[in-house]
Amino acid sequence: KKVKAEHMKVQKKERKKRQREGGDRSTGHTLESLREEDVTTLRSLDDSDNEELRLEMQTDELSHYYSKEIEPKVLITFSDHPNPDTRMFGKELTRIIPNSLTRLRNRSSVKKICQSAIREKYTDVLVVNENQKKVNGLLHIHLPNGPTAHFRVSNVKLTSDLRKNYREISKHRPEVILTNFTTRLGLSIGRLLGSLFHFDPEFRGRRAVTFHNQRDYIFFRHHRYEFTKDGKRAKLHELGPRFTLKLRSLQQGLFDSQCGCYEGIITKKKKKKKKK
Repeated sequence: KKVKAEHMKVQKKERKKRQREGGDRSTGHTLESLREEDVTTLRSLDDSDNEELRLEMQTDELSHYYSKEIEPKVLITFSDHPNPDTRMFGKELTRIIPNSLTRLRNRSSVKKICQSAIREKYTDVLVVNENQKKVNGLLHIHLPNGPTAHFRVSNVKLTSDLRKNYREISKHRPEVILTNFTTRLGLSIGRLLGSLFHFDPEFRGRRAVTFHNQRDYIFFRHHRYEFTKDGKRAKLHELGPRFTLKLRSLQQGLFDSQCGCYEGIITKKKKKKKKK
């Protein structure tokens, strides 16, 4: 113990000396710095190397939304006999996502729900799943041709759990903030989540929804921002709800559990590699 204490003292003195001399501070190791860099990480979409990707994005299933041809219309449904908290979670999603509504499933299959939603001109279907009376999954199907993403849902906090008043949530269309979706798969997921919201936000409402991707978890927050009197800073007021998503699979086309073609599947056996 004495040797270790002496070693720490020496390190502390050397660190202070480097700081006095203007040297760089040691940042130490973090989970992010230890992770092995993903070879599919995109530095910038404007790079000449990504020209093929840009052309693909102009013609993929989400291109009609990002070219502002079709306004989003979202149907939210549940597993059969949903718990009241699960239904409330769906209700709160309608307060976040403009032009959305909830509808009970009534034992209809996902394929039938999608067919009905396509006839009624919906652009997306969200299926909220539960286990042991708690929300644990979210199936996001983009209509009419996919893709389909399956997320695990955790750490759900409803507006009431955060001791917030849902009446503070205005009906203005929110701004959408997508951060750290830097890989090829992450870009697809970010574009899919962004397509739930209207492409023309109403800034007067000062509402912002954030999807922040970190260590393969997507953290959702919903805020209203208020500027200070001098207009130089902004304060954030959380409105709720909040929850965490973790991608389980991304499937091409509409949902098909038997013959679907998957772009990515995340399994429990896959462990994160660390840098040596």
